[in-house]
Amino acid sequence: MKETKTALVWFRSDLRLGDNPALDYAIRHFDAVIPVFIFSPEEETPWEPGSAARWWLHHSLTSLDQDLRALGSRLVIRKGPALKTLFELIRGIKAQAVFWNRRYEPAIMQWDEQVKNKLSQAGIQVQSFNGSLLFEPGQIKNQQGAPYKVFTAYWNKVIASEPPPKPLKAPGQLTAPARRPQFLEIKALCLEPKVKWAAGLRKSWVPGEKAAQKNLRKFIASCITAYSIERDRPDHEGTSRLSPYLHFGEISPRRVWYSVRKNRNTIPYLRQIVWREFAHYLLYHFPHTPERPLRKEFEKFSWKTDKTLLKKWQKGRTGYPVVDAGMRELWVTGWMHNRVRMIAASFLVKDLMIPWQEGAKWFWDTLVDSDLANNTLGWQWVAGCGADAAPFFRIFNPVIQGEKFDPGGNYVRKWVPELSRLPDKFIHRPWDAPKPVLASAGLAYGKDYPARIVDHNASRRKALLAYEKMRRALLRHV
Repeated sequence: MKETKTALVWFRSDLRLGDNPALDYAIRHFDAVIPVFIFSPEEETPWEPGSAARWWLHHSLTSLDQDLRALGSRLVIRKGPALKTLFELIRGIKAQAVFWNRRYEPAIMQWDEQVKNKLSQAGIQVQSFNGSLLFEPGQIKNQQGAPYKVFTAYWNKVIASEPPPKPLKAPGQLTAPARRPQFLEIKALCLEPKVKWAAGLRKSWVPGEKAAQKNLRKFIASCITAYSIERDRPDHEGTSRLSPYLHFGEISPRRVWYSVRKNRNTIPYLRQIVWREFAHYLLYHFPHTPERPLRKEFEKFSWKTDKTLLKKWQKGRTGYPVVDAGMRELWVTGWMHNRVRMIAASFLVKDLMIPWQEGAKWFWDTLVDSDLANNTLGWQWVAGCGADAAPFFRIFNPVIQGEKFDPGGNYVRKWVPELSRLPDKFIHRPWDAPKPVLASAGLAYGKDYPARIVDHNASRRKALLAYEKMRRALLRHV
């Protein structure tokens, strides 16, 4: 009798069936396939999933398991050290191979290499695939063979290169082995946080591959032609909201790339997809950046430690309406509009002069799309200390930004309801409202809504002085 060839497909940040290279390869070359997810956060330290991401992961795994059951299979859930667990599964079902899609976080890459070596030494066929990026991070280099540090140059090289492979079709069925391995129920992983804001996440999101594809179709049909204008308006639905789906691999960037390219006026959005790619590219080439600035001179910057101000920023109690609206949207929904992310981040690092790492930690725990690469790039960009960074002297004025991108105050009114009755003229500057206007709006300024924790103009001057001090100290040592 012919021996049944069985392969394990190890799911990680690729929780989908369509355009899944590891799954596709296993189905084409093996008789039976076992889909496996191993929860081993201790191997991702210090960047194990935050609270919002754990909530998403729970529901994403549930969705993937349902999709697999529809094909006659199911997701085998395990918890514990990945290598030990893989060997247990291999012995239990006599598997001959393990396949997975690569992750590109530095610590995970090192661990994957160890797993691959140990399995290969034991005679197990092992192969990994690129299922999360358009291009391999080592593939795009400048004329000197070095990695790019400026996005525009990277973008130009990408669009001049051969296009990425076209996405693979989802399988129509999966053949399970005669003997199924033991598994845990998803709820045994205890991923869902027992916090009040979980209700806001449930109201705001539907995780899973089907929801990702639905969001993509909706975006293409209604938003993409005006994306270059609408993407900066937090009061409008002008973005794709695909970031958490991309982070968890419920949709591939190749699927998005080829779906979007069928339409006109898509370059602005494709640039954002490549910006995501650039973030992973930088993390791959500069693995220290989640903790330390790419521009070394910023290690000498005179940041401040103020837990009271940090807490007020986290809770949306800064006294600057657009900043507070963004932080409250984040707390309720696990997401924040990208324009507001930049405003809120600039306020933390330049108005409050609190280290960007503190902001990155808070976003990591509260964002459903808490991607290490993009979180790092975003914060270093705002702080002026990373690749292609905004100059430090580019300090967002939260009032001007609010009036420009939320001119009717609808975004602020939604998330800061105590200001909802203020006229448009004062919605972004309630401290300027005359007493009769405040009374008519039913607002006791400084009580119902907090007074400003800093004066922007004064804090801007202090930040620029600190930057100039750092710059002069650097010049003295050159």
